[in-house]
Amino acid sequence: MKNQKGIKNKSFFFLISSLFLTSLLSIKTLKKVDTQDIRISGSELFSQNDVVKNSSLNFPIRLIFVETNLLEKELKQNLSLKNVSVNRELFPFGLKVHFKTRTPIAYAERIFNDDKILGFIDKDGSFINKQNVDYKNLSELTITVFGWNEKFKEILSEIFIAKDNYEFEIVTITFSKNGFLTVEEKDLKTILLGFNPNLINYQLLIINNLKNELKKNNFSEKIDNIDLTDPNKPKIKVFKP
Repeated sequence: MKNQKGIKNKSFFFLISSLFLTSLLSIKTLKKVDTQDIRISGSELFSQNDVVKNSSLNFPIRLIFVETNLLEKELKQNLSLKNVSVNRELFPFGLKVHFKTRTPIAYAERIFNDDKILGFIDKDGSFINKQNVDYKNLSELTITVFGWNEKFKEILSEIFIAKDNYEFEIVTITFSKNGFLTVEEKDLKTILLGFNPNLINYQLLIINNLKNELKKNNFSEKIDNIDLTDPNKPKIKVFKP
């Protein structure tokens, strides 16, 4: 009898504890998250106010109503982030936001609504607004990209990869309004690459080979421009004496 009574008491205790914990969690999830309840990690560049200002959510907002996927998408886009994670937490109460920033490797310029916007490019070809860059950790940049557009990201990434693997030194990368690609190399001068993104790796290989050959013959200083729009038929234009 005593054992049965003890078991009943324990069951009752666990039941009451479960109900209390459930009620506590419910109360916590209904509590409103305000700016001071946001915890930042991963970067000192951004603050709690940046999270609030760059979200369509109206703070203070009840924790249960925070759409973490939406918030992540908005912060990633608005703050030029490589990645961001947002987690709702009860203990301690609030939002935990972890930033992963992009590392600039080139200056950049883009046109948006006829306005010229200055910023940077990372190795993936993604544009970084200048206000979202930590200038304390900014290394010396030697390349400038003109006419950046979202659709050129993959081409830019291929160029940056080739730059690390080959011997040439790209100075500028320019996309015209209609997408015609031109690069400026330190010794080879202006190189016309054209419209076809599928040719870019072959074109970059030819640039590297030309650079090596022309350096051996001290010929590069005579070059005006190189046309690689048809990489199988490269055309080199030289200065006329």
